[in-house]
Amino acid sequence: MASVHKYKRVENSVVRKIKIFAGIICKGIASLFVRIFKAAGNRYTIMLVPHSEKKVYNLHISVFSIICVFLVLAGVMGAFAWYGFMYKDARSVLVNKDTALKDTQANLDELRSGASELFKSAKGFEAALNQTLQNLGLNRDAANANAASFSSDLSSFLAINETAGGTLKEVNDLNQLARYLNNAVVPVTEIGDLIDSQSALLTDIPSMWPIRGGIGHISMMFGQNPNPFTGQYYIHKGIDLSTYRQGDPVIATADGQVVTVDIDIGGFGNYVIIKHKHGFYTRYAHLQSFAVTTGQRVQQGQVIGRIGNTGLSTGPHLHYEVHIGSDVVDPLKYINIRSSIANSPALR
Repeated sequence: MASVHKYKRVENSVVRKIKIFAGIICKGIASLFVRIFKAAGNRYTIMLVPHSEKKVYNLHISVFSIICVFLVLAGVMGAFAWYGFMYKDARSVLVNKDTALKDTQANLDELRSGASELFKSAKGFEAALNQTLQNLGLNRDAANANAASFSSDLSSFLAINETAGGTLKEVNDLNQLARYLNNAVVPVTEIGDLIDSQSALLTDIPSMWPIRGGIGHISMMFGQNPNPFTGQYYIHKGIDLSTYRQGDPVIATADGQVVTVDIDIGGFGNYVIIKHKHGFYTRYAHLQSFAVTTGQRVQQGQVIGRIGNTGLSTGPHLHYEVHIGSDVVDPLKYINIRSSIANSPALR
């Protein structure tokens, strides 16, 4: 118990000392403020004495007023300094914006120039597409409608105006061009499909010159000709092609399957027969050598042998026949199909 009472006495002593110290500090602070306010309340007289004999001006002012004026002046000067800094920063931003605006204007001019060239090219495309569709008989009414709309859009393109919504006229015209090109997708696809079907057909029928590289000439036509051995007229069932030499490569004139690789000493010599789609057969005779075997599938343009002088022959040449079922036809009719299509205005 004695220790507890001793601790309480020490505690009470410390609290009293803290209160006394706090009271002294508060009094000191209060005294300081009183002195400051008394000093601020002191009045001073500022005399303005002119160099002439005019009246002397007396300006009575307190220290508090002087402090207030000083604070106001400091605030004004600080405000000017802050606004000056902000003006410098804003000016830097404006300079950067001006440079960016000039770059944007230059890019816009380039865009306008490029758009003009694009419309010129698109006009040529529109004319070519319309002509092609007319030649092929594909979707002609739609092509004419698109052409009329497109020409109307093109007629006013070069005016650098803005639409009611504020959009540059070039943007509006580019949107018109995009719609026109979207509408042109269907006829262009139809053209592609037609060309693909024609290409597939040309690989299925014997439409290629049977000597690689298109070399050689026709030494005997299909049909009635004098027999080179007897001199009497007979029906020649194919065409004879000559390059005046042996060994030139002979190619398959269409995709198909080799059905015969044989030798006819008293007639065709070494010969190959290929079966094609749509009932076509082709025969290649008087070959020097073979490059295929029976049952092999071949593609158009693939080498199947070489020109020779085997069998009943007066010199190196290729005897070439085309059969449709059991009928023999003139091979030139089918060879000319490819050249006539290639020379068609619609595909040039």
